[in-house]
Amino acid sequence: MELALQQAHMAATRGEVPVGAVLLDAQGTVLAQAGNRVEELQDPSAHAEMLVMRAAVHQRQGRRLADCTLVVSLEPCPMCAAAMAHFRVGRLVFGAYDPKGGAVEHGPRLPYRAEALHRAEIIGGVREREAGELLKSFFRILRGEESLPPA
Repeated sequence: MELALQQAHMAATRGEVPVGAVLLDAQGTVLAQAGNRVEELQDPSAHAEMLVMRAAVHQRQGRRLADCTLVVSLEPCPMCAAAMAHFRVGRLVFGAYDPKGGAVEHGPRLPYRAEALHRAEIIGGVREREAGELLKSFFRILRGEESLPPA
């Protein structure tokens, strides 16, 4: 989770919503890591999770990630949760819960649906407070309610 939070911080410094993700193989080796790049790439699908899953299958020259763990700082949205099923991610570990936009433990709860293509092992709330505060602070700054911390 430390690497995912680092990626989230870097995304925030680029003006992106601070979400970071890391994809690990079965031995814990980092296959890919990224922060959101939606604004930079002008691509609404450039969420951190999507970027690391795409990078990992490209690197591995295959389309399945069943032996992998996706670590992300925020509960995945419907797009990312559905993509996880298509990539067959073996385990998801996430930080902050997202009652408004999440699709794993909230909203459509995609991995738990009877018609789900694949069910990953799910562990939520890892360093939840830290991940949640990063997001809250980012949006307070965006709304002008808070200033940037000194460099």
